[in-house]
Amino acid sequence: TCFAVSSVFAADVKMNLNAVYGQNSFHTQGAIYFADLVEEYTDGSVNITVQPGGSLGFKGPELLKAVKDAQVPMSDILMGVVAGSEHVFGISSLPRLAPSFDEAKKLYEDSKPLYKKATAKWNQKFLYAAPWPPSGLVTKNKVETAADIKNAKIRTYDKNGANFLRELGAAGISMPWGEVYSALRTGLIDGVLTSAESAKNGKFWEVLGHFNNINYAFPLNMVTINKDYWDSLSDEQQKAMLKAAAETEKHQWESSEAKTKEALQVIKENGIVISQPSGKFAEQLDAAAKVIVNNYLEDASKETKKLLEKYIK
Repeated sequence: TCFAVSSVFAADVKMNLNAVYGQNSFHTQGAIYFADLVEEYTDGSVNITVQPGGSLGFKGPELLKAVKDAQVPMSDILMGVVAGSEHVFGISSLPRLAPSFDEAKKLYEDSKPLYKKATAKWNQKFLYAAPWPPSGLVTKNKVETAADIKNAKIRTYDKNGANFLRELGAAGISMPWGEVYSALRTGLIDGVLTSAESAKNGKFWEVLGHFNNINYAFPLNMVTINKDYWDSLSDEQQKAMLKAAAETEKHQWESSEAKTKEALQVIKENGIVISQPSGKFAEQLDAAAKVIVNNYLEDASKETKKLLEKYIK
């Protein structure tokens, strides 16, 4: 192991939990909820300090390695960002595989054994995972079919999103989140692939008029702990941490769904028209999604292929 474990350590443990997003963001709040429960359930013998905003210097793609080498004992990790290191973590970012919270939860439960196996390979223990609120298409004008976004410049957050939009005839644009609002205002971009929650926080009703609830994907964040740190905990501490993890997971899934409903209500009240994809548009979305999913499957393991078979339309 990378450090000596003493009996004192097992008695009273302090650890940092790296969080990439800011203090008030959904997943950082989830990590804080988890840390509070761990402290409560271990009678204060395990003290986890959540370090938000990537303040420890780790931002994303390197996080599996950072936890593996105990550069950080624990981290919140957006799965899709580490899919380059471990292909299975790309599952939850695939478009239209599980287009509702219930289906996304089922896909997660089915995928969990593969996630646990993958994290174990990277010398860490998987604790819990929860989804970002799902992405929709926020645009100036109503979108009824793919023809309505032909050549439109739409901001997206990853390569899958860009490829998906390209399949629909639009152009996927990558830009820092902080620049999106002004780019919409000046007409540099025409829309955004993002959640109702983000549209609410960005006050997009000031610059856009429509939200098509395409439930593009329910991307997961997970929290893991370095295996040597985990092994240094007593049985009681481990049990308490797993109990806290299970409760946090349940809370975060429920909270993600509640936030989505609430955000849809807020943007609607502020004048954004909300629609569901019509029959023809839903078919076009599924056809575009299939191209992305098939590309992903080319490099997937036998286990992943078998798992995804029943989700592919």
